[in-house]
Amino acid sequence: MSIHATAIVHRDAELASDVSVGPYSIIESGVQIGSGTEIGPHVVIKPYTTIGRGCRIYQFASIGEIPQDLKFKGEKSYLVIGDNNQIREYVTMNRGTEGGGGITRIGNNNLFMAYAHVAHDCSIGNHAILANAATLAGHIQVADYASIGGLVAIHQFVRVGEHAFIGGKSAVTLDIPPFMLASGDRATLHGVNTTGLSRRGFSDEIVQALKKAYRILFRSGLKLAEAMDKVREELGGIPEIERLLDFLNTSERGITR
Repeated sequence: MSIHATAIVHRDAELASDVSVGPYSIIESGVQIGSGTEIGPHVVIKPYTTIGRGCRIYQFASIGEIPQDLKFKGEKSYLVIGDNNQIREYVTMNRGTEGGGGITRIGNNNLFMAYAHVAHDCSIGNHAILANAATLAGHIQVADYASIGGLVAIHQFVRVGEHAFIGGKSAVTLDIPPFMLASGDRATLHGVNTTGLSRRGFSDEIVQALKKAYRILFRSGLKLAEAMDKVREELGGIPEIERLLDFLNTSERGITR
């Protein structure tokens, strides 16, 4: 274990034997850090934070601080971070709240660029990207392979679907469907995220099916329920289409159109 002489690590913190901690970092009680994780200089990791294996946290990040929520009354809550996450300079991640289930949860293989913020009770999947100064309010769900551009602000309780892409400087107030491209203030849909899907190995047949579903759902003039029935009739059975329809069907906040 490599802990710089100027770092402060609480005696109750649990660090794997090969964790490294840089100068002037502070790791408080109740923190658990997995094998191979590197903590840079001037990082603060607060109580009840669990960090997995192979993560790298860069200088001046604040990890596991209490929520920025006036309803928070000091209850015990958690931040759980998975494996192989890159957390860049000045990123802030807050613990959960009692009203939101008590856990802010980060999956594996995500990239959080400088100044990104993850608020209380958010849930982020795997392989997601939050670009510089992307800001998540409380209770947001971000699915696998979603990409959120720089300076994007997302309203509380919004869901971002798998493989969705949100362009920079967007303000997002409604759910972003899976596989879609969105941008603007307020954000609107601009088609299927074809570039992202191509890079991740989706077949031309799947991309064409998603494009057809997009046209029916959002360009046909049909009411959403009618459009979903039409998509199910013409494209049902394709797993990606089924996941798209399930996302739309379970939206509580409303769908970006």
